[in-house]
Amino acid sequence: MYLSRRQTMALGTAALVFGPRIAWATATDDAIAEFTGGADVAEATGLTLTAPEIAENGNTVPIEVDAPGAESIIVLASGNPNPDVGTFAFGPLAASQMASTRIRLAGTQDVVAVAKMADGTFQRASQEVKVTIGGCGG
Repeated sequence: MYLSRRQTMALGTAALVFGPRIAWATATDDAIAEFTGGADVAEATGLTLTAPEIAENGNTVPIEVDAPGAESIIVLASGNPNPDVGTFAFGPLAASQMASTRIRLAGTQDVVAVAKMADGTFQRASQEVKVTIGGCGG
């Protein structure tokens, strides 16, 4: 099989672009599996993830998670070199199971939240955030 210079460059570029994203997606799946202990994760019915559709600057992207009846919530940024954004734990006397913060995003990517509910089930919500200027060295 013969590859032209143009085809070789295209393959190299594709590997550079998609290779890290595949690894980051695997890191996100691994983090979810660790958080859930390998249990099934349902699409959110009681979990709400609020994030902007477009973030002009990836250095400070506001997000909010709300899951009435949750024991804990993990937030992940699937396209960051380290996808773990944070884990929020709620005690039995918590007035609400809600948290808000600002996160850094390396570029356009999905922000994922997984909540462990009081009945032991897990729920997942995600939202794509388009970033015009990356915050993790981008």
